[in-house]
Amino acid sequence: MSTFNQTQLLHKAIQNRILVIDGAMGTMIQRYNLTEADFRGSRFAAHTHDLKGNNDLLCLTQPHIIAEIHKAYLSAGADIIETNTFNSTTISQADYHLQHIVYELNVAAAQIARLAADEFTQQNPHKPRFVAGAIGPTNQTCSISPDVNQPGYRAVTFDQMRLAYYEQAKGLMDGGADALLVETVFDTLNCKAALYAIMDLFEDTGKQLPIMVSFTITDQSGRTLSGQTVEAFYNSVSHVPLFSIGLNCALGAAEMRPYLAELSHIAACYTSCYPNAGLPNAFGGYDQTPHEMCLIIEEFAASGLVNIVGGCCGTTPSHIAHIVQHVQHITPRRLPIVESVF
Repeated sequence: MSTFNQTQLLHKAIQNRILVIDGAMGTMIQRYNLTEADFRGSRFAAHTHDLKGNNDLLCLTQPHIIAEIHKAYLSAGADIIETNTFNSTTISQADYHLQHIVYELNVAAAQIARLAADEFTQQNPHKPRFVAGAIGPTNQTCSISPDVNQPGYRAVTFDQMRLAYYEQAKGLMDGGADALLVETVFDTLNCKAALYAIMDLFEDTGKQLPIMVSFTITDQSGRTLSGQTVEAFYNSVSHVPLFSIGLNCALGAAEMRPYLAELSHIAACYTSCYPNAGLPNAFGGYDQTPHEMCLIIEEFAASGLVNIVGGCCGTTPSHIAHIVQHVQHITPRRLPIVESVF
């Protein structure tokens, strides 16, 4: 199916119902108890650096596992699945000395997700499924010095970040993603580099995909790690023609509500929310059950705050299945009329 048709279908679907995005990828991968050898596969058996924990690499070495996870979420009723590319930039893959395969990683990840989504769309054409190309925040920040003794120092420049995101976005587009999702944003300048890269890619290729942004409030101060409030962040990126903007990670659904309500009031595009399964426990795990979580998200939907919902850290296909059941008959948020100050 052409990108143009998929974009039309995505716009039509989100106007008719609340869409559900998938849950955590890492949680599902952990269930397989993979070893260093599993991550390496045959291709990277002689690689000189440890690869265990490089989940994105599994798109090349264990693609059947990533496909199984995608299908588990699709079976649970997810409308949108995210590619397994949270760390698929040259900046993040430098930790594993695999910068040279980044484009290939993104293409492969998008293709795996594309095949899974298309399979479920063919089974039920009245419920088309979509692939969001996941673009993570990287392990660097453009706004904050990593050295407390040199506040003006930066480990990465804006242009380096932009180029890394361009390569990732191109791979995702070439692999068949329906949308590009800049997610778990903690630094607005990183996000701006990603958006700059995406707009450059659109201009260079003559193709466009819906752009989704999801940022994270790091604690109950209501600010991103780089210090912006919800309204400030939205105003910083709203010059881009966004399909959606929302919140994910860091907080559980209950703690996220006031910030989601504020965003819903001011955003001229669709809004999304995919929180963690509650706050982490003493061991770093997540204890909120699917039933507990879905009731909170159901209230978000009933209050007219969201167009897209799903799960982040600690969530599973069971969480997504419960969310689907509880929001499927609720009218999606209507876009507000936002008056321009210009």
